[in-house]
Amino acid sequence: MKDLPSISALTNSFSKLPGVGVKTAERMAFAVLNMSEDEQKAFAQAINDVSSKIHRCPHCGLYTETDRCEVCDSEERDHTLLAVVANVKDALAIEKMNSFNGVYHVLGGTLSATRGISANDLKVDELVERVKNEGIKEVILATNPTLEGETTALFIAKMLEPLNIQVTRLGYGLPMGSSLDYADKLTLTKAFEGRKKI
Repeated sequence: MKDLPSISALTNSFSKLPGVGVKTAERMAFAVLNMSEDEQKAFAQAINDVSSKIHRCPHCGLYTETDRCEVCDSEERDHTLLAVVANVKDALAIEKMNSFNGVYHVLGGTLSATRGISANDLKVDELVERVKNEGIKEVILATNPTLEGETTALFIAKMLEPLNIQVTRLGYGLPMGSSLDYADKLTLTKAFEGRKKI
């Protein structure tokens, strides 16, 4: 029996998701096929909404469905405390601690000579402008403890040095080579508590 083109296309789409192999993608495609028509429409609408409604906050880079994200708009947040992260997933991991009450700046990646990512590809200039204009007292460099994360943190620390503010780095409760979004709550909390000036 020949593969049905629609199932093959759906399987191929699912296999593009991280951690999804061909067999799992195939099971997912058949699960969609076995849904009711209303369930399929709701599923398709949810995927469509992700691309049509969600965008980056123009101020910090977090995802939002409104003009600015709820973190930037919150009056209960400490807007003098800024955590710099490589991507949105890292900010979400920090939010799960329920103990960080500052705001964020999403760089959009880390410096990497091997992948051709330079400071011009990241939101570093925007970070410097925020620090100059928003009364920020402390910048926490919350990049992953990898070679790229360390390089990025040191580069940003150098950029912020003339601005005479406190620049700290997450403590090393996080193992080298790991990612923030895989860290458990306790490890991440300890890393924040053990941050140090650089």
